[in-house]
Amino acid sequence: MQASLAATDLACRRGDRVLFAGVDFTLAGGEALHVTGPNGIGKSSLLRLCAGLLRPFAGGTRAEGKVGLVDERPALDPELPLARALGFWAGCDGIVPAILHGACERMGIGTLGDVPVRYLSTGQKKRAALARLVGQGAAVWLLDEPLNGLDQAGLALVEELVGEHCTGGGIALIASHQPIVLPGGRTLALEDFAA
Repeated sequence: MQASLAATDLACRRGDRVLFAGVDFTLAGGEALHVTGPNGIGKSSLLRLCAGLLRPFAGGTRAEGKVGLVDERPALDPELPLARALGFWAGCDGIVPAILHGACERMGIGTLGDVPVRYLSTGQKKRAALARLVGQGAAVWLLDEPLNGLDQAGLALVEELVGEHCTGGGIALIASHQPIVLPGGRTLALEDFAA
């Protein structure tokens, strides 16, 4: 799996306020980075910049390999049963149904296919979003608060998934208030770049 992710002199502005400036990092296959900082510092914005969903105020980002993003919005139709909601994205992402089914089983939501998304707990929705990410086969994982809503078993599973992804040559950029065990244990304190 070929993967790289870099930010060079990256700055982000929201309205008239510059959130951060001068952010530099380079991640190669097998590496992970934990982005920390207080609410409103721009952790989610940093991930959205890396995903190409926002334009930087200054500097830039560069990614090699397919990029997958999991954020606080699972993008699952609340009216559809979980299997159909995930099936929609499987079609968009080109995921083989058996791979998605296996990812759902691993995430502990394999028996919830007939349950409408609106009835799922926050943790179950998070597990569904992670199952979709695993099924995508993305080389670069951008995870925004991936531990929110998860119990201890879910937290351990996310750490295990990230470890396996990085061992296989993937990259993980994780924004989280909660501590997380990552391969290499690198941290970027975004408040150090507050403008």
